[in-house]
Amino acid sequence: MTYEFLQNYWWFIISLLGGLLVFLMFVQGANSQFSIGKDEVEQRMILNSTGRKWEFTFTTLVTFGGAFFASFPLFYSTSFGGAYWAWMLLLFTFVLQAVSYEFQNKLGNILGAKVYKWFLIINGTLAPFLVGVVVATFFTGSNFIVEKDSITDAMQPVISRWANSSYGLDMLLNPWNLILGIAILFLSRVLGNLYIINNISNEDIRCRASVRMTGNFFVFLLTFLAFLIYVLTKEGYAVDPSSGEVYLEKYKYLHNLLALWPVLLMLLAGVVLVLFGVVKTAVSKTFIRGIWPVGIGVVLVVLSVLLTAGWNNTAFYPSTADIQSSLTIQNSCSSIFTLETMAVVSLLIPFVLAYIVYAWRKIDSREITPEEIANDEAY
Repeated sequence: MTYEFLQNYWWFIISLLGGLLVFLMFVQGANSQFSIGKDEVEQRMILNSTGRKWEFTFTTLVTFGGAFFASFPLFYSTSFGGAYWAWMLLLFTFVLQAVSYEFQNKLGNILGAKVYKWFLIINGTLAPFLVGVVVATFFTGSNFIVEKDSITDAMQPVISRWANSSYGLDMLLNPWNLILGIAILFLSRVLGNLYIINNISNEDIRCRASVRMTGNFFVFLLTFLAFLIYVLTKEGYAVDPSSGEVYLEKYKYLHNLLALWPVLLMLLAGVVLVLFGVVKTAVSKTFIRGIWPVGIGVVLVVLSVLLTAGWNNTAFYPSTADIQSSLTIQNSCSSIFTLETMAVVSLLIPFVLAYIVYAWRKIDSREITPEEIANDEAY
């Protein structure tokens, strides 16, 4: 395993985790639409359904951050340290989610169940939106400067710094970041609708979720296609492999997809799976398993998009303040020893996935029913 192979391998792992995280945000998408349930019992059925799975989403988010820290530490320090407020706001919404599930219907709840439901709505709305905004910066760029010589500064040994005092909130000023944020928000709502249809055995809830899914999918499709067209036609941040110099190249991301044809095929396969799952769910009252083709399709699409951002001599985290500060998988990765060690550990991933599948099936072995809510066996 060469150093170059390990760098590309770990970008693939990071991209795969990103795809899984977006899929698992069906929890946030469902929680942002409590009004699908028309009374307290139906809303608690939705809450109990997502409550069985929210740990998977949070654990994947933590794993995603940990893998980035270990494999590409300069990105971790630049983005998580520089864009401080953007990441803290995202993590705070997940804290609200955890608190809500824990205390919403417990005795002695002084805030009231409605307050905790609003916590879930805040997480369900802001978390996917902010994830989309952050991912968009892989293509639009962020306002940071990397000065590796600063590590020798005894007073302030900081390699990278944000070039302004917004600490990441300036991401919200770029309209294309907002468009992808909206796309991921409505994608999570589509996934949430599909999950509710698959997981809750109630025809009224399923009918309402199917109607919501169609409207949410329309907004997602418009915003995602707009962002994709923008990315494929814009200048991208190319890297000279011999010198490491970063420069602008017209149609860079389109060139990446054409050069990386397996990634292009994976993107197209993902799109087909998403369209199949959504359309069949919308037209068939008996098809309730749309979450699976759509979920697999979402993972493939996100994986393809992130691979396009980092592979083929591309700066995956461009700097708008200093183009030569842009991060690539070559200049931001860990040592070969660290990547080799982690590659050995990554061989355990199939076993972890097998356990997740087993745990998922065991959790869903008992259907969610109104009787479960009446017996107070729910969140």
